[in-house]
Amino acid sequence: MCGIVGYIGHSEAAPILLDSLSRLEYRGYDSAGIAVYAQETGLAVFKAKGRLKVLSDLVDGGKAVHGTVGVGHTRWATHGAPSDVNSHPHVSADGRFAVVHNGIIENYVEIREFLAEHGVQFVSQTDTEVVAHLLEYYYEDDMLQAVTKVLHRVNGAYAFGIVSTDHPDQLIAVRKDSPLVLGYGKDFNLLASDVTAVIKYTREVSYLEDGEIAVLSPDGVTVYDSLLRTVQKPRHTVDWEVSAAEKGGYEHFMAKEIMEQPKAFRDTVFPRITDGRVVLDNITLDRDDVRDMDKIYIIACGSSYHVGVVAKYLLEKLLRKPVEVALASEFRYSDPIVTPRTLALVISQSGETIDTLAAMREAKRLGARILAIVNVVGSTIAREADDVIYTWAGPEIAVATTKAYSTQLAVIDLIALYLADLLGTIDKAEYDAIVAELLLVPEKMEQILAARETIQYYASIYFNHASVFFIGRNVDYAAGLEGSLKLKEISYIHSEAYAAGELKHGTISLIEDGTLVIALASQAGVLFEKTMSNVVEVKSRGADVLGITSAALERGMCKTVDSVLTVPDTHPFLQPSLNVLPLQLFAYYVSLQRGCDIDKPRNLAKSVTVE
Repeated sequence: MCGIVGYIGHSEAAPILLDSLSRLEYRGYDSAGIAVYAQETGLAVFKAKGRLKVLSDLVDGGKAVHGTVGVGHTRWATHGAPSDVNSHPHVSADGRFAVVHNGIIENYVEIREFLAEHGVQFVSQTDTEVVAHLLEYYYEDDMLQAVTKVLHRVNGAYAFGIVSTDHPDQLIAVRKDSPLVLGYGKDFNLLASDVTAVIKYTREVSYLEDGEIAVLSPDGVTVYDSLLRTVQKPRHTVDWEVSAAEKGGYEHFMAKEIMEQPKAFRDTVFPRITDGRVVLDNITLDRDDVRDMDKIYIIACGSSYHVGVVAKYLLEKLLRKPVEVALASEFRYSDPIVTPRTLALVISQSGETIDTLAAMREAKRLGARILAIVNVVGSTIAREADDVIYTWAGPEIAVATTKAYSTQLAVIDLIALYLADLLGTIDKAEYDAIVAELLLVPEKMEQILAARETIQYYASIYFNHASVFFIGRNVDYAAGLEGSLKLKEISYIHSEAYAAGELKHGTISLIEDGTLVIALASQAGVLFEKTMSNVVEVKSRGADVLGITSAALERGMCKTVDSVLTVPDTHPFLQPSLNVLPLQLFAYYVSLQRGCDIDKPRNLAKSVTVE
C-alpha cells in the first residue's frame, strides 16, 4: 500500500526523501508528500495529488527545501479521496508534529469526535490526521511518552514516521501489522516501508516488530518495546545489488521480471538439489510430523492463492493427504477446522500481506504448524512461522507478480517431492524423473521467452476484446486463474477463469460471436479430450479460441482451436511452471497495445498491508 520514508543526518533531506519515494512507486499510490525541518525555516510541508513527479517539480527535485531531518509518503487513498489536502504528511494544529502513516486507524471516528470536543478543527477527511492532533494533545515535552499514549489510544494497523519541531535531532518510527525497516548509515539513519527505498544508501538494516518504537538520530538508533524498555535489534545485510531494483534497459519492470524467471527458478531450485535429491536443510519437519498430519491448509491471497490451487493437485496426488486452499481474507472468518496435527502452508511474496499474516496467526493460535513460503528475508511472516522457505527471486517491482509466482511454484514442487519422499508415497523412478525435469525447467522457460514474438502477434489481434474467458481442467484450470488475473489487473479487460467442465452450468450463456476463450489443455489423456469437447462447445457458440498446450499435444489441439501457443513438454506436475509464461506475456503485450500503465495499474498496490 502506501510508502513511508524518513531521513535524519547531515545532508539535505528532501532530495533523499524524493529519491527513496521513487523506489516505492511500485507499491501503488495516488498522491505524495514530504515534511522537512530546518531551524531557520521551520517545518516545511509539500503535498501533491498525482505522480511523484508532480511533487518533485513542486520542490525542484528537493533543492527548494532545506533541512536535514524529514519524512516522505506516497498515499493510496482509503479515508478521503485523493487530493492535496488528504495527502500525507499530516500536521498538528500547532505545527509541532508531522506524521506519515501506512495502515488504517479503525477507531478514528471516535477519536475525531473526542478531539473536536476539545476544539480541534480538521482539515482533511483522513484517519491519519487524528494521530497528529493526538500527539499535540498528549505532548508534555517528552516525545516517547506522547507517542506511547497515542499508541494506547488508537486501534488498527499502522506504521508511523514522526517529526517534531521540538526535537529536530529525532525521527520516530512505530509499527503494528505494517512493515517498517530501519537503515543504518555513517552519520545518518533511515526508515522506510521497504528495503528497496534504502538500499542505495545502506545495506545494513533491521526490521521493527509490532509494538516497537524506534528513535533515530544522525548518530544512532534506539529501539524500545511497548513498555519503553530498550531492545537490541539484530542487523541484517542486504545481499542484492541496487541494479536488481532497476529496469536494466527494459521498458517496464514487468517485462524485465518476466525475462528473469529462468534465473529466478534456477536460484530457487538448484541449491536445494544435491545428488539428485531435494534437500531442505532448514526445515524441521521430520517423518513422524509428516506422517501424523491430518490436513494441509494452504493460506494465501491473489497470485499466491493461485499457486495454492496448483499445489492442492500436486500435494494430494503425491502425499495422499487432504489439502484445503483458503483465501487468507476468508480464513479467519470461516471457523476453520485446525488441529495441532494440521500443517498450514502460508504463501506471500512480501511476507507482510496483512490478511495472510492475520490468517497465519489465527492458524497458529488454533495449534497448526506453520511453514511459510516468502520472498523477503526478515519479513514478518518469515519471522513468525515455524519454518520458512525463501524463494530467492530477488526484488520484484512490478505490481503484477511474475517471477514471485514462478518461484513460489518451484518451492511447492520441492516441498511436494521432499514430503512425499519422507512419507514413502512416491517411488524412486517417478521421484528421479520429476527431479530431472525440474532441473530442465529454466532451459525450457528460455525457449518460451525466445519465441515471445508469436505471443505478441496474438496480443495484437486480440487486445480489443471487452471480455475474455480462460478454461482448463486440473492444473490447467489453476494456471488459467493466474492468466486471467494477470490480464485483468494490467489491461483492465474483464476476464474470468473457469474449470472447463463448469461451462455448462451457466458460464456458456456469456459466450457469443467473437468472444475470446483461452483454452489450456496440456494434460494428456482424458483431461485433454474433455477439454477439447468444451472447446467445441464454445466454438459452436461463436467463440474465437486461442489454445495453449504442450508440444506433444499440439497436433490434437490444432484440429479444434483457431490458434495455438505451444510450450515444451515436461512432467505433468511441472507443466504449470511453463504454461504461465505465455499467459504473462499475453497479458503484458495486450496491455502494451492498450497503452496501460503496466507497472503501476490503477487502484492496485504491490504490498497489501490493510484489510
